[in-house]
Amino acid sequence: MLKDASPKRPETVDDLLDASLVAQLSRVDITSRKIFRGKVQGERRSKKRGESVEFADHRPYVAGDDLRHVDWNIYGRLDRLFLKLFQEEEDLSLHLVLDCSGSADCGSPNKFTFMQRAAMALAYIGLVNFNRVSATAVARAEDGTGVLTSVRNLRGRRRVHEIGRWMCSLEPGGDLPFTDACKRIALSRSGRGVMVVLSDLLIKEGYQDGLRLLAGRGYDLVVMQVLSPQELEPSIGGDLRLRDVEDRDNAEVTISAPLLKRYKKIMEAYLREVQGFCAAREMTHLTVRSDTAIDVLLMDYLRKRGVLR
Repeated sequence: MLKDASPKRPETVDDLLDASLVAQLSRVDITSRKIFRGKVQGERRSKKRGESVEFADHRPYVAGDDLRHVDWNIYGRLDRLFLKLFQEEEDLSLHLVLDCSGSADCGSPNKFTFMQRAAMALAYIGLVNFNRVSATAVARAEDGTGVLTSVRNLRGRRRVHEIGRWMCSLEPGGDLPFTDACKRIALSRSGRGVMVVLSDLLIKEGYQDGLRLLAGRGYDLVVMQVLSPQELEPSIGGDLRLRDVEDRDNAEVTISAPLLKRYKKIMEAYLREVQGFCAAREMTHLTVRSDTAIDVLLMDYLRKRGVLR
């Protein structure tokens, strides 16, 4: 797969989200296979009983209960004390992890641009539903660590342009110390929630340790593996001198039909390995081509997987 020398970068929120897509996003919400306890009361319906405005059930009064919650109408009819229980709404956090390595900035359509648009769409869904939204860009930083920059705990529709400007400011390049990045994200976790990792997972050090660190911190983890059509169905051939976009290693290869056949088998085996790794640890894994329409990704793929509702 060859790198596009000058990919067109999104510059505004409108470049990331078009009006027709926004209309669809307003009808869906982030969901989780797990029930999380949020830090503040929000829009997430919980199985716990709390003090919101939606009535859920009654239970007998016991000494020490708050008399303000007694149902005096029942007391007048039955001469017994019952407490009113309400369905509590909790906030859900959404954390987006965006691969900004050099390998992400390849393919046609460009993988990184696709990941920006997908991440922005998910951020929009989270914000308009009053979930707490955070995002982290991962690649090798100047200090050698794996986290470039992040935004944290945004909430509400008014923060859409803030995270959009952050998304547009990202410049991919270099390699990705994935384990270090995941460790830093896991240690900085605030509350629990859904985490979506957007990456091609073409990581020389491997992806396993990093994903284990994230899963071990209680996230409902969604791994979106974005690959270009050229990576899945390469069509190049002949004698080539290739340079790795991340570590600048050079290699001279002759691309032949048998070599392409072998490559496809290795890629298929790798995807099965990632799928098996994630399934064994209750992570949701999706392999997504960078030419997939964003509305199809969200309204079809993610809804079928239970990430959106």
